[in-house]
Amino acid sequence: MKNPILQSLFEETDRRPLTVSELNDQTKAELERRFSSVWVEGEISNFFSASSGHWYFTLKDADAQIKAACYSRSNARIRFKPTNGLHVAVRGKLTIYKPRGEFQILVESLDPVGEGALKVAFDQIKAKLESEGLFAIELKRKLPLLPRRVGVVTSPNGAAFHDVLNVLSRRTRTVHITLIPTRVQGEGAGEEIATAIELANRFNKKSHERIDVLIVGRGGGSTEDLWAFNEERVARAIRASEIPVISAVGHETDFTIADFVSDLRAPTPSAAAEIVAESEEGIRINVAQYSRDLYRLAEFVVLRLRADVRSLETSYVFSEIPNRIRDQRMTLDSILRELEESIFVRIESLMEKLEEFSSRMSPMKLAANVSAGRRRLTNLENGNTTAISNKMFSAREKLKLSAASLAALSPLNVLARGYSIVLDDEGKVVSAVDDISVDDEVHIRVTDGKINARVTKKISAS
Repeated sequence: MKNPILQSLFEETDRRPLTVSELNDQTKAELERRFSSVWVEGEISNFFSASSGHWYFTLKDADAQIKAACYSRSNARIRFKPTNGLHVAVRGKLTIYKPRGEFQILVESLDPVGEGALKVAFDQIKAKLESEGLFAIELKRKLPLLPRRVGVVTSPNGAAFHDVLNVLSRRTRTVHITLIPTRVQGEGAGEEIATAIELANRFNKKSHERIDVLIVGRGGGSTEDLWAFNEERVARAIRASEIPVISAVGHETDFTIADFVSDLRAPTPSAAAEIVAESEEGIRINVAQYSRDLYRLAEFVVLRLRADVRSLETSYVFSEIPNRIRDQRMTLDSILRELEESIFVRIESLMEKLEEFSSRMSPMKLAANVSAGRRRLTNLENGNTTAISNKMFSAREKLKLSAASLAALSPLNVLARGYSIVLDDEGKVVSAVDDISVDDEVHIRVTDGKINARVTKKISAS
């Protein structure tokens, strides 16, 4: 007799009844055996997260509902936190909560219906951190102009570190690189990244070789591969960092929570390295350009000054005075030559007369006359020598006086006493107010150079 209802009619009337606990145990065992894995779709309501980490909620549709529980060991694998009103698909097993005899489903996995769990988790974390102000612009720190040491938080075996190394070694000669190695994907990668950022900050407090900027990132991958950079603990570590942080995760189209909270986002790790080296490269280019401009400017100034000097050399003021001094010297030389010739002619004439007189006199008288003549001649010679010396001294004094007069008239000496020469654009001397007009450019020659000026006002002496 296999029918349970008919079989119960023939059972002994004194059969021992089941206790509530036994009934719940048997029902629980049967449910868990028959419904060990079920998929159920519905809307979450009455969601509650216990201090133990367990989740409790009700899964319902338009006509019915069922209690659900998700223990902490299971919800640790779920990327998002359920919320009331969210439509989800639940996988788990049916059971009975023995103390209250409540029929429920033990949740092992939970996915949003209509959009991915990672997308929901991303939006939840972003909204939470944004509400706390972690994305505020005023919290963004400026990157140092010329960083000397760059820390790179990434995997030592990934392409990201080698890309950063290649760019920095090619574009800068002064930046040192410090690798803080960490896993960038998989279970526990987020915690390792956060720890690496904290380690870099501790390094700065203990070492004089400070890290000036941190590049935190990795190469491209799927959303699941990049998820470590969406974790809340990584975002908080970036915001708490005293070192400015550049986020460089994935490709240009990839966005993570780290991008929003960091001080600057770079589309790729290579782009982050270029940003770090950009200031030095720009300064090098500017210095080279300024050097070329300065050289050309100096060359132009030298050519202009050289032209000014040549213009002054040919100016009347600086050519006439030396000519006048040269003419005075030639005149003085001519006077001295004429004086010497006149003296020598006079002496020869006197000698001839002396010989003529000597021949007319007796030997004794002649001897006396000769002796007297010689004395006179000696005296005359001495007198003439004195006269010549006096004449030459007088001529020299006159020459000195003339030279001093000429020097006093020299424009250079006048300039040295504080005066100056004003020339117009054509190099002519400005000697009267009417020689120039207002707004004319003039060139003022002083003792050690020239000053260019513009006439703003004229005042007549009358």
